[in-house]
Amino acid sequence: MKIMLLGAGGQLGREWQIFFKKREHNHILLPYTSAQLDITHASELTDEVRQQQPGVVINCAAYTDVDGAEEQRDLARKVNTDAVGQLGKLSAEMGFILVHYSTDYVFPGEEEDREQFPDGYAEDHPADPVNYYGQTKWEGEQAIRKTTGHHLILRISWLCGAFGSNFVKTMLRLGCQREVLQVVDDQWGSPSFTAEVVRHTWTLLKAEETGTFHSTSRGLITWYDLAEAIFVEKDIDIDVTVKAVPSEAFPTVAERPRFSKLNTQKIESVPGCTVEEWEVGLARLLYQLRK
Repeated sequence: MKIMLLGAGGQLGREWQIFFKKREHNHILLPYTSAQLDITHASELTDEVRQQQPGVVINCAAYTDVDGAEEQRDLARKVNTDAVGQLGKLSAEMGFILVHYSTDYVFPGEEEDREQFPDGYAEDHPADPVNYYGQTKWEGEQAIRKTTGHHLILRISWLCGAFGSNFVKTMLRLGCQREVLQVVDDQWGSPSFTAEVVRHTWTLLKAEETGTFHSTSRGLITWYDLAEAIFVEKDIDIDVTVKAVPSEAFPTVAERPRFSKLNTQKIESVPGCTVEEWEVGLARLLYQLRK
């Protein structure tokens, strides 16, 4: 079976390529970076998909600059909504499974929701994004649902992996440059680690699951908790003090949700889809980064 991988140069896209290199399988992976195939060019995208006739299209391409989305609204919408809708139409026409990644930022993120939903937002919780990035991702989800039933949407949060830019790698870099790091302690959620997201996705595909699932780790923490855990890891020899500060210490163009934990009960009900503690995922990632 042919599998088209869009956005192959990003965190998840590169993780997918490593995943396939390590496995014995009979599938043909066709990776496309955004430079090789710009999904916002509908005719170019359509021609390539029709030419390849894939059984699965994995869409890792996304506009993820949360603050930038407020100012580059047209581009954010083209990538996160319009192009995704075109993939949905192609899926309906050709019958391939469309795998798409969305975000915890589709939810309202009210601080009081942390008490009301201690295990996180379920897949069917009403969406109400607080920023334009979240709005475009939510509308992208809806575009898929309106066009094709051959889809698998995975919402992820606080994505971290061995490739690209992310919070863990930024903390390690800044920890070597500064004596004190200030990190917000009033935004709650849990990290999704790229290796686990890919594993979850593959398990769902093999089980022929469709619909919407949440892929993240167990536990509820703040960005400050995650930063502290990085530097207390036994093999991380970086002498830095992590100081907790409120979100107001770092004014941003786009509003951030104060609570964006994703409930994982649905994905855990699928055989083989275990969900690990966030500490386990972090330890594995830090080991990867030291190699």
